[in-house]
Amino acid sequence: MAASTSQKLKLLYILKILNDYSDEENPISSSFIISKLEQYGISAERKAIYDDIDCLIEFGYEIIKTRNPKAGYFLAERDFELPEVYLLQDAVRTAHFITEKKTRELCRKLDNFLSKQQLSRSISTIYVNTDGKTKNESIFYNIDTISRAIKNRHKISYKYGVRELQGREIVTVFKDRKLNPYAMTWQDDHYYLIGNYDKYNSLVHLRIDRMKSVEETDEVARHFSEVSKFSDFFNVAEYTKGLFDMFVGDFQKIHLRCAKNTLEQIVDRFGTSIFVSNVTDDFFEFSVECAVSYGLINWLIGFSDKIEVLEPQSLRDMVKERAKKILELYK
Repeated sequence: MAASTSQKLKLLYILKILNDYSDEENPISSSFIISKLEQYGISAERKAIYDDIDCLIEFGYEIIKTRNPKAGYFLAERDFELPEVYLLQDAVRTAHFITEKKTRELCRKLDNFLSKQQLSRSISTIYVNTDGKTKNESIFYNIDTISRAIKNRHKISYKYGVRELQGREIVTVFKDRKLNPYAMTWQDDHYYLIGNYDKYNSLVHLRIDRMKSVEETDEVARHFSEVSKFSDFFNVAEYTKGLFDMFVGDFQKIHLRCAKNTLEQIVDRFGTSIFVSNVTDDFFEFSVECAVSYGLINWLIGFSDKIEVLEPQSLRDMVKERAKKILELYK
């Protein structure tokens, strides 16, 4: 590297050295910086390092000079803090819609936000539990295509995989489909596309990891106001709050009587804004609007005698019928 060129790059290399080798517990000295610069073919004097660091600080980088635990400098502000990197890596590892290969790639990229000292003591590993991980390597391209189609308000065409038994073998059969796409959401460890088929006046939820050959068409998509309660903005958070396991159903107001020891699960599901009434020593009641579906019934059945449906009667009857079928199965 020519001397003039290397000197022009000196500031960038100093920033890289601070990023790679310094943190609050491991400040680095000007001598250390000089020795690392020499590896890049750049010579520097101590005073010049001080001036360069002042220049980086003036530009906006938070570089701290300290004497504890030892004298030196460290880069205080990073794009991601250590706990944030742990959180993101754990989310990537447990996400079923991200392939094993892409999981490893993303975790390694997130490692780049850590200093070498932080990385050496990182509790996070590249171990990936492949159980449940999708094999669909095109999912990220699909997400990009779907996002573009939603922005442009265009329909998409795609092939959707459905598992079937052929003899004793489980196979995936792909069928051609076309959809009006509205929003994407991560629920229950899967990535879903919320949309509408033209021939129905309702919403559907599709697993994006089961889609392939996704293409944006030139056809204008049907507006979501025709098939949902939203008019100007499709509020994904509000919509999914009342769903159970992404099952579609008619939204109705339900009234439940719950044992007090279910409060944590109730709040986790519906939030703290629910209206609680008729509190006794052992039970409480509350009402909420949600989609009455098989997902909701499965959720209620899972609480056994801890939750009773008080209203509507139609939901009481559905839960009762499901309980009868379960009882019949075990007779």
